[in-house]
Amino acid sequence: MGEKAVPSLRRRRVKRSCPSCGPEPRGEEKKGRGNPVSVELFPPELVEHITSFLTVRDIVTLGQTCRYFHEVCDAEGVWRRICRRLSPRLREQGSGLRPWKRAAILNYTKGLYFQAFGGRRRCLSKSVAPLLAHGYCRFLPTKDHIFILDYVGTLFFLKNALVSSTLGQIQWKRACRYVVLCRGAKDFASDPRCDTVYRKYLYVLATREQLGVVGTTSSRCCDCVEVYLQSSGQRVFKMTFHHSMSFKQIVLVGQETQRTLLLLTEEGKIYSLVVNETQLDQPRSYTVQLALRKVSRCLPHLRVVCMASNQSSTLYITDQGGVYFEVHTPGVYRDLFGTLQAFDPLDQQMPLALSLPAKILFCALGYNHLGLVDEFGRIFMQGNNRYGQLGTGDKMDRGEPTQVHYLQRPVALWCGLNHSLMLSQNSDFSKELLGCGCGAGGRLPGWPKGSASFVKLHVKVPLCACSLCSTRECLFLLSSHDIEHHLAYRDLPASRVVGTPEPSPQDAGGAARACEEYLSQIHSCPTLQDRMDKMKEIVGWMPLMAAQKDFFWEALDMLQRAAGGVGPSPPAPES
Repeated sequence: MGEKAVPSLRRRRVKRSCPSCGPEPRGEEKKGRGNPVSVELFPPELVEHITSFLTVRDIVTLGQTCRYFHEVCDAEGVWRRICRRLSPRLREQGSGLRPWKRAAILNYTKGLYFQAFGGRRRCLSKSVAPLLAHGYCRFLPTKDHIFILDYVGTLFFLKNALVSSTLGQIQWKRACRYVVLCRGAKDFASDPRCDTVYRKYLYVLATREQLGVVGTTSSRCCDCVEVYLQSSGQRVFKMTFHHSMSFKQIVLVGQETQRTLLLLTEEGKIYSLVVNETQLDQPRSYTVQLALRKVSRCLPHLRVVCMASNQSSTLYITDQGGVYFEVHTPGVYRDLFGTLQAFDPLDQQMPLALSLPAKILFCALGYNHLGLVDEFGRIFMQGNNRYGQLGTGDKMDRGEPTQVHYLQRPVALWCGLNHSLMLSQNSDFSKELLGCGCGAGGRLPGWPKGSASFVKLHVKVPLCACSLCSTRECLFLLSSHDIEHHLAYRDLPASRVVGTPEPSPQDAGGAARACEEYLSQIHSCPTLQDRMDKMKEIVGWMPLMAAQKDFFWEALDMLQRAAGGVGPSPPAPES
């Protein structure tokens, strides 16, 4: 568009200066040239029509040049044309204050990227993008496929092509085709364990129209839970609730033979029912009982806004930012709290309140550790730290929420079996992926030995990445930007800003002894390569800021390359 439009504008002697700043002071006109014409003199409809042929990136850039172009590029008519060009099959423009702009940006930024841990390729690949999808809201990888929910409630079933690696392991190649699994979906869930092998069924919370009284043509909407086989997308079970009950989230907890479904209502109450998954594929009908969960029965004043679960525990976040926990097994309870003193095996649904200094916005729940993010962007970790998955710089378990001081304002947080991942945003709006814990199997790209602190992973993160997930085979990143929903962290009040405290004599002595121990470990290494590796590992243990650790690691890599005869060279792009 730019190459075609500029010559036509030149023929009309269009003024190239900012139109909102007014005409330039008239000097002596060159002989034979007419007066320049400002873009402001063009009909607004013409300017909007020409502008609508630009890409979304160019529209945003042009809107930042001056006030006039900001108004032109922000017009809803421009975004309506862009949206229809991006998604010609989208019939509805969505919702919100700026529906067309929101819809256009959602569809421009949507994408699902993944990086396989095995094999030779160490870069992100992009799956097929369903043309009917209105942005990407949520996704879930299962044993064989991927499921994606868009912003209008359509659940897509992405079928993947699988290839075998040289080691005989199955790897993800790419999502090669897709089908629409169902419409009217609100939420979906599967087996909460990190290993996707256990995700045989997919539970979908949806809204369906049901016929009213027998003999009438009236109908009303009712919420239901539909169960699908993840391998084929075939529906094997359905349960419908009374029309007066409206739910917004579903999570699973427990074993296959006694799978508990937890349903969160619009009013913030938790209901539960138990299903035997081993009997779902049998052609018979039976009734399940819906009961109010103990957290809503014993604490009726609490309004839960979101839930998280794994196989043996559940976490609730209230509208006031409080956190309540259910732990159902003694082993996980000991890992999370460091003791069994308050564990009651006969009353596993008793909610436990976590003591936190501020309102919690969102969380991540692993098997035996968890992460919490408060309204000031601070990250708190708790639980088992055997592999350094808490990112505290050591491998000591934490029985209560412990702040990771060198991290703040994350975009997303994810806790796995024995490692953690964090998606962060830099000052230039670029994003990077940090990780800590066990690095076996390539789960921390660039750090095969793992790290006890959050380190920058060798992953090129998409600009609009908003959520992530990691399985045994690969790492997934979901990209989608919603202009109406974004994390709004508050600034920490000046009275609560805590700087680096002055170390006490005891702390200074402990740090000195630790440094002596580190030097003795380096001295005991037989080769220079071993000493470099040990030094990198020690830097990961030290309580340094992420930028400082990156500096030391880059410097060590440069020294290592120089010592190896390669000579000093700039670091690799992925570093």
